[in-house]
Amino acid sequence: MSSIKKFQVTFDCAEPERVGRFWCEVLGYVPPTPPEGFATWEDYELSRSPEERGSWFACSDPTGEGPRLYFQRVPEGKVVKNRVHLDVRVGTGLVGEERLAVLEAECARLLPFGAVRVELLYDGHDSCIVMQDVEGNEFCID
Repeated sequence: MSSIKKFQVTFDCAEPERVGRFWCEVLGYVPPTPPEGFATWEDYELSRSPEERGSWFACSDPTGEGPRLYFQRVPEGKVVKNRVHLDVRVGTGLVGEERLAVLEAECARLLPFGAVRVELLYDGHDSCIVMQDVEGNEFCID
């Protein structure tokens, strides 16, 4: 008998807080409270050495249902398509034009946060919109 494990999704990126705050907007996630002894995350960051500052950011589903997201700074940039990506499920159970309208509305909501629309995949029944986050990581609105 297997047990269900909690998991975290980790993103390698150049600017962890920028990418993390983008995903907070997309998913309705929130950053954790600052570490004990610090009134704000800014205070915490200022207590760290210059090379450690801004090296990571985390956020989680306020309901506790979704996985925690962790963003870590890496020196190399993105050079190829993601091997794994997130599908943001906003059209579950919908088909055709009704589904397409919901996906298009979500796409329009995300563009001001820095998302980039890449491609609409639509066969007249099922659809998704391929997008990129603020650092070019692919995701789909599904």
